[in-house]
Amino acid sequence: MAGRVQKLAAPLSLGLQFGLVAVVSFSLALLLSAYLPDNTPDTAMIGAMWALISAVVVMQDTGSQTISTAWLRIFGSLIGAAFSAVYLMFFPFSVLGMGILIGIVAFTCVILGLPGHLRLAALTVGIVMVISFENPAIPPLVNAATRFVEVIIGSTVAVCAAWAWQYLFPRT
Repeated sequence: MAGRVQKLAAPLSLGLQFGLVAVVSFSLALLLSAYLPDNTPDTAMIGAMWALISAVVVMQDTGSQTISTAWLRIFGSLIGAAFSAVYLMFFPFSVLGMGILIGIVAFTCVILGLPGHLRLAALTVGIVMVISFENPAIPPLVNAATRFVEVIIGSTVAVCAAWAWQYLFPRT
């Protein structure tokens, strides 16, 4: 019986860690969204989901791996948010425009020697563009900055949890 319990300890710990990270990042982003300009209940929920996605994507086996992934996530999202804000200041949302912008962002990341960032930059472009379409009253810069803040929230929660977990529950 003790062997079975011990076999379940690591998966249970991992499940608990991911569940906790998801709840904390979602709740924190939802709470902070009340203080962000031009946020509506719909964008607050999408933003909280974006923070949760960031946290889950960033979580790795160790604190140092999680930090490395967090930097990729944060910098990639910064690139995507910046490109989206500039695009949306001059052009309205269109599916073709979004596709072209994602292509430009991917090209730019590769040319700058940042190929690891292009997926996250592309995802951020998609999120910012769709939210802009759904909520055209939100200024592009505010929309992009808000999405970037949500990525920071999720990434920070994941990093804190990974570091705390490795000290509170060391693997044997």
